[in-house]
Parts: sequence; structure tokens; C-alpha cells
Amino acid sequence: MDLAFIEEALPPLLRGAVATVAVSLAAIALGFAAGAAIAAASTAGSRGLRGAAALYVSLFRGVPLLVQLLLAYYALPFLGIDIPALVAAIGTLGLCCAAYMAEILRGGLATVPPGAVEAARLLGLTRAQTFLRIRLPIAARTMRPAIVGEAILIMKASSLVSLVGIMELTRTSQALAASTFMPLESYALCGAIYLVINFVLMAVGRERKRA
Repeated sequence: MDLAFIEEALPPLLRGAVATVAVSLAAIALGFAAGAAIAAASTAGSRGLRGAAALYVSLFRGVPLLVQLLLAYYALPFLGIDIPALVAAIGTLGLCCAAYMAEILRGGLATVPPGAVEAARLLGLTRAQTFLRIRLPIAARTMRPAIVGEAILIMKASSLVSLVGIMELTRTSQALAASTFMPLESYALCGAIYLVINFVLMAVGRERKRA
């Protein structure tokens, strides 16, 4: 690969990578928070809450992410709801991520020892406090590998937001390929940067597992 091309291409690609990481982290944070709420609803005593949680998970897991993104950005304006591209990108990724996080956390919640919940109740914690301070932290530790795996999937899926005009890593590489007529080099560098980002995510997951 031409070193001069690498020197020229790296700065815009790295700026695109920063946008990719920022959009993905915001979506993952939204997905985890919403996923925790859905997981709580799916284990609640109310049949209505459990049904709503199951419907949400089925809906967002059953419709392709690309279709969700196109609906959020291109279809909602027909209903009078016009949202910026960045909000559509983070919101769609986050809401889709929430459906998978909810299933991961629901599985993790099932592994929480009943004795820990009983001890929390004896200490006078409310149901919400028991969920946030006892059940959720224990479940999150148990499900850490699955959560890291989901984060990596969201990081890779974030390339779809280029379709609504977000200048992230994939869109930057497309622009670079078009302007330099060097698609092989542009996309190879793009792929290498995605690989580095995901290696870092996996390393962070392994490090926290040891901690």
C-alpha cells in the first residue's frame, strides 16, 4: 500500500472513527439503560408489563436494523415528526440495542441467587432499590461477555448510519475511495480501523473481567 496515500487518508478516517465510536457509545448507553428497564418489566409481576416487554423485544429483534433506521429518518417526517440525522442514528441503534440487552440482562437476572434478593429485602430495600443495587449489578457481571459482544455488534452496525448522512468511518472511506479512485486501499484501511476498535473493546472486556 502506498505510504503517501496512508498519510493522506488516515486523518479523515480517524475523524470518522471518532464519530463512529461516539455514536456507538451513545447508542450502547441508551441501549443498556432502556434494556435494563425492559428486563425489569419482563420479570415484573404485572402481566401487562411482561407483555409490553415481550412485544418490544419481538418488534425490534424482528425488523432489520436498516429498515428501523430508514423508518426513523425518512418515514417519521410524513407523520410530522422530523428528527435530526444524528438523533435518528443514535436513537435507532440504541432502541434496537435495548431489545438485545434486555434479553441478555433477563438471562443474567435469572442467575442472581435468591438469597441476595432476600437479604436486600430484610435490609429494608424497596423493589426498585433491590433491582438497581443488587440484581442489576450481579446480572451485569455475569453477562459481561455477552454485553461486550453486543457492544461490538453495535459498533459494526453503526456503519449503517452512513445512509442518513452521518460522516462516520464507513461514509468517510466511501468519500475517500470516490475522491482518490483507490477503493481497495480506502476500504482496507477502514476495515483495519474497525478491527482495532473492536480489539480495544474486547481487551477492555477481558481487563474488567480480571478486575
